[in-house]
Amino acid sequence: MPGGKERELKRRISSVQSTKKITRAMELIAATRVVKAMQRADASRPYARQITSVIENLAAGGAEVNHPLLREVEDVKRVGFIVMAGDRGLAGAYNSNPIRACERQLQAHQLEGKDYSLFCVGKKANAYFKFRNYRIDHTYAGFSDNPTYEDARQIAEDVADAFISGEVDEVELIYTEFVSMGTQNVSVRRFLPLEDTAVMAEAGGGSAEAAAAFEFEPSPEAVLESLLPRYVEARLFGALLDCAASEHANRQRAMKSATDNAEELITKLSREMNSARQAAITTEIMEIVSGAEALGADDGGSDAGSFDTSAGLEAALLANAAATATATIEPGPYGAGSAAPLADSSAPSAAFTIKGNADSMLYHRPDSRSYDVTKAEVWFDTPERAEAAGFTLANTHPSPES
Repeated sequence: MPGGKERELKRRISSVQSTKKITRAMELIAATRVVKAMQRADASRPYARQITSVIENLAAGGAEVNHPLLREVEDVKRVGFIVMAGDRGLAGAYNSNPIRACERQLQAHQLEGKDYSLFCVGKKANAYFKFRNYRIDHTYAGFSDNPTYEDARQIAEDVADAFISGEVDEVELIYTEFVSMGTQNVSVRRFLPLEDTAVMAEAGGGSAEAAAAFEFEPSPEAVLESLLPRYVEARLFGALLDCAASEHANRQRAMKSATDNAEELITKLSREMNSARQAAITTEIMEIVSGAEALGADDGGSDAGSFDTSAGLEAALLANAAATATATIEPGPYGAGSAAPLADSSAPSAAFTIKGNADSMLYHRPDSRSYDVTKAEVWFDTPERAEAAGFTLANTHPSPES
C-alpha cells in the first residue's frame, strides 16, 4: 500500500534526523576536546625530554647503577603487554588497532613458547581479551579520555613491581601515537627493561661536561637510581596523553563521516518518499476516473452524466505533477507558495507563473504586456500568494473593460 510505504519512510527520515543531531553534537564535542588533549600532550613533552637528558648526562658522566629496572634476562619466559585503548566506542578504528597489534605480538611470543601477562588500559581492551578468554592480570579504566599523572603512576608501579619481582621478564607497550590531527600510528615498543646506562651514554645526546657542572648529593649514582622510576612514569604518562588526543581525533572524524552519511541517507529517503507520494496520488486519480467512467456508463451516455475520461485523466495527471513539484520545492523567501528563481531567473517548476519584483513590490501575471521582459526576483504560484506577501499588481495588465 503506497500510503503505508510513505509512513514508513517518514519514520525512517525522522529516525535518521535524530541520529544526525547526535553525531553532529559528538563531532563538535570531540573537536573541542582534541584541542585540549593536544595542548596537554605538548605541555608534558618538555618534562619528558628534560628527565631523559638528565639521565643521559649522568650516564655520560660515568654514573653506573645496578637498578632492577635495568635487569636484562637472557632466557625470557614471560612477556608483559601494556595495551592502551579507550573506555568508549564510536571512534573509528582507534580501539581495534592497538588491540589487534597486541594480540599479534602475544600470539607471536606464544609460538616461541613464552607466557604472557596483560595490563589492559581502557574498558574496550579489557572487554576484548576477556571475551576471548585471555588471562588479564591488571585492568585500568575510567580515564582514557582525560588521564592524570596519578593514573600513569599507578600503572607504572604495578608494571615495575611485576618486573622487579620476576613475574615478567620483559614488558612491551602498545599504544596509539599522536602525530597530527590526520595521522595517528599504532606504536609497539619495548618498555622494560630500560636501556643500560652505557647504551644511554652512547646513543643519547648527553655530555660528561654537563654532568660535571653540577654537584650531586649524595652521589650521581643515587640520583640516577631515583630518576629511573620517574622516567618510567613519564614515558607512560606521555603515552596516555597521546592516546587521549588520538581518541578524540578519531572520534571527530568518525562522527563527521556519520553526519555526512546521515545527510545523504535523508536525501535518498526524501526522494523515495516523494516518489511514493506521487504514486499514491496517481493511483487515487485513476480510481476516481475509473469510478466516474463507470457512473457515466450507468447513466446511458446522457449529456448531463457524460464524462470525458481522457481529458479528465490528462488534467488530473497535470494537476498531480504540478502539486508534486510544488511539494518538493523548499518554501521561498516569502513563505509557502513562493520560490527563489533558478540561475537563469526561470521558475523552479511549472506551478509558479507569477513574477515578482522585490524592489518595486509589484507582481506580473502571464497576461501582462511586460511579462516576457520582466526579470523575476521571486516566483509565486498564485496572485493571492503574491498579494498576501505585500506585492501589488503591475499596471501593465489589460483593463477589466477590455
